[in-house]
Amino acid sequence: MPTNSSDSDDNHQATPVKLFGRQRPLHEVLGGGRVADLLLWKNKNLSAAILIGFSVVWFLFEVVEYNFLTLLCHISIITMLVIFVWTNCAAFFDWSPPKIPEIILSESAFKEVASAFHLRLNQFLLILYDTASGKDLTHFLLAIVSLWILSVIGTYFNSLNLLYLGFVSIKTLPVLYERYEEEVDYLASKGNRRVKKLYRKFDSKVLNKIPRGPVKDKKLI
Repeated sequence: MPTNSSDSDDNHQATPVKLFGRQRPLHEVLGGGRVADLLLWKNKNLSAAILIGFSVVWFLFEVVEYNFLTLLCHISIITMLVIFVWTNCAAFFDWSPPKIPEIILSESAFKEVASAFHLRLNQFLLILYDTASGKDLTHFLLAIVSLWILSVIGTYFNSLNLLYLGFVSIKTLPVLYERYEEEVDYLASKGNRRVKKLYRKFDSKVLNKIPRGPVKDKKLI
């Protein structure tokens, strides 16, 4: 007796697969460097300080309604006063004078950040081009739906709240996923099977009935 394709898919995917089909550990997927350590809270003090700092900035702009220029000036005034008092009182209280960390002024640090940003930007543009060209119709439809959902969410949140929400998600979701990886992978596999069933029905009833012209290969000059 022939088996149904959906049943065979269920049996084939009975064991949970990794989220997004990844094969490498989560730390390597996130880059395997300092950024991955911060996202996975390997250094809890630094990760918490960054999260608290962004939360304070969001509170000042959104709740207190600080103007950016005013806040920048106030921060500069406070910083200059602290450095002035620290520098002039260092000799009396046997303190070491304040020093700017070399990493802030390092040319290599700026080059490393710019190089990483350039690499990620190129990867994003290549993925965007491949998706928009329609090579994979599934990814194209998912991208359209995702952008539409994001546009709907944007009507209910201003840019600052949306940016802060995205930052909090980036700081919390990876470490939560690493802690509850098995449970999330199981639920993701279960949802993935259901989405594939719905897509097969949509493909057979709608997409396959859309007339398409002949695809011609581009000639290389």
